[in-house]
Amino acid sequence: MYEYISGHIEALTPTNVIIDNMGMGYDIKISLNTYSQLEGLKETKLFLHFVVREDAQLFYGFFDNEERKLFRLLISVNGVGSNTAQMMLSSLSSSEIENAILSSDVGTLQSIKGIGAKSAQRIILDLKDKIGKGKDGDFKLLLELENSVHQEAEAALLSLGFNKKQVSKVFKKILKTDSDLSVEDMIKSALKQM
Repeated sequence: MYEYISGHIEALTPTNVIIDNMGMGYDIKISLNTYSQLEGLKETKLFLHFVVREDAQLFYGFFDNEERKLFRLLISVNGVGSNTAQMMLSSLSSSEIENAILSSDVGTLQSIKGIGAKSAQRIILDLKDKIGKGKDGDFKLLLELENSVHQEAEAALLSLGFNKKQVSKVFKKILKTDSDLSVEDMIKSALKQM
């Protein structure tokens, strides 16, 4: 329903921002990560998530769409509400939460206030596949962007006798950390990991 809001920052605290949009002030809940991005700014654009409860209508704001996507995934888990998801995004960065989920790191998730062992395990169980699929999608996009470099490097490694499955797996790791490699650098990096 609401995608984003842009306007003048009237007030900013670590948990809320008030944005003036055409003379109307919107009180928006934010994470500490978003707060740190907004410090020092006079104008901003925030991606929104709108929550309607019996006793309130609330806006949650995010500096980037990736944080909002993770927030929406977190609140899809049974027992994780908007405030808990906001606490998680205030305690850890989006990438730290995603890495904890993908590596089944219960301890990292438990270090967040309000997240116990059962909640951490449920979050991992419910979201590991969803986040993993997103990461594979990112990888496919990188492959499309770097297609000619990737194909050339792959052809070189296949001619050296490596199998296609092994080469693809190594390239996946390489492209996640550095997608701007030349053919030569990609081959060197792959050879170090095989």
